[in-house]
Amino acid sequence: MADEYYFEEGCFITELHNSADDPAVSVARARVPVGVTTRWHVLAGIVERYLIESGEGEVWVGEAPARRVVAGDTVVIAPGQRQRIRNPGAVDLLFLAVCTPRFVPSAYTDVEPEHDRRPIVSTP
Repeated sequence: MADEYYFEEGCFITELHNSADDPAVSVARARVPVGVTTRWHVLAGIVERYLIESGEGEVWVGEAPARRVVAGDTVVIAPGQRQRIRNPGAVDLLFLAVCTPRFVPSAYTDVEPEHDRRPIVSTP
């Protein structure tokens, strides 16, 4: 299995499947530590699905109000929709991020408003 790494949006990622040999899909496990809210961001040309595995969260998609999510919930995010997720719980929030077509870093754009930008930490 691939190593977990810190991603600029504010969470930790383990790539489970992401290959140029299979450009139709990628699957990653995301880990959002307790108290963390990821940065507002968009993915150009990619549909992303959050499949919540454990923990609890609040997710924002587009202009909709926050939605509570728990294990077993799925969130579908259309290409170009802004998104972020927060972990208000007592344990890490874990979810699978399934992207079609596959995630590529060039599709990611940080859209966090300048006044809301938080320092990015590189250690758990």
